[in-house]
Amino acid sequence: MLTCVIRYQIDPTKQAAFAEYARNWGQAIPRCGADLVGYFAPHEGSSTLAYGIYNVASLAAYEEYRTRLAADPLGQKNYEFAQQEKFLLREDRTWLKLVSAPHGPAK
Repeated sequence: MLTCVIRYQIDPTKQAAFAEYARNWGQAIPRCGADLVGYFAPHEGSSTLAYGIYNVASLAAYEEYRTRLAADPLGQKNYEFAQQEKFLLREDRTWLKLVSAPHGPAK
């Protein structure tokens, strides 16, 4: 399992637009085959950093997911929404793998 962490720099005056974008991905991403952990918007501290996090089985599965997402009507609409509203100033993807499993019980 691989985890993709998308780090966004967003326009702090357009947090509502980012929230709408995130809710749309909340529908499209799982439908297209990735395990969405969630989208996270600023709350305290930085007003410009936001994150999207999801899991895929492999990089090959990611490529299949991206193909489905690009063809998905809501996915297409959301890409266009981001282009029109210009609330995303920067987007970086980092791929991580879980190395601490299995986790022990909480104390």
